[in-house]
Amino acid sequence: MSRTLKPLIIVFAVLIGGLTACNSNDPPSSNTKQPTANAPPNTAFPMPPVNGGSINSLGWTVDGQRSVFSDFKGKVLVLDFYATWCAPCRESVPHLIGLQKRYQDEGLQVIGLNVGGPEDEKEVPAFAKEFGIQYTLATPDDELVSFLLADSDAIPQTFVFDRQGKLAERLIGFGPSAGDRLDRAVEAALQTPAE
Repeated sequence: MSRTLKPLIIVFAVLIGGLTACNSNDPPSSNTKQPTANAPPNTAFPMPPVNGGSINSLGWTVDGQRSVFSDFKGKVLVLDFYATWCAPCRESVPHLIGLQKRYQDEGLQVIGLNVGGPEDEKEVPAFAKEFGIQYTLATPDDELVSFLLADSDAIPQTFVFDRQGKLAERLIGFGPSAGDRLDRAVEAALQTPAE
């Protein structure tokens, strides 16, 4: 192997391995599947309209209480799709906790949306306690999952919406550069005026 080719292969391997994600369809008892590398999302900016409606009517449930996207108008909303058994999801949690603490007084709301399956939902209270999670943990509507994760079911997936409800950033997986990208997206979204 040539001297110039070997460093290029190493750089490529580091870039591919930089962000990792789990397949949201992996059962919690099966961690034999290796995380997939991050790929650019096919989602267009801004988000396309929902067939027959708007994203504003899509939502999630917490303790039997349903919330919808439009309830958070004027706030910066971070939706994080995760499973308790997903290693990259677990790695992202401390960063999300830090974001919520740092920016909650400026209108940031982080919402963790469990897509690990019915059995994983039972693990959420212990997961929240283990990490000291203070942000909202919820179960997303099937329609919200279908809409936002239509082109990739890898998790974690984190969506940042600005104060006007426009998609500001989408991250698939979590790795060394993801925290910085997420910080920049939240900071920029906080600067947008509410409609």
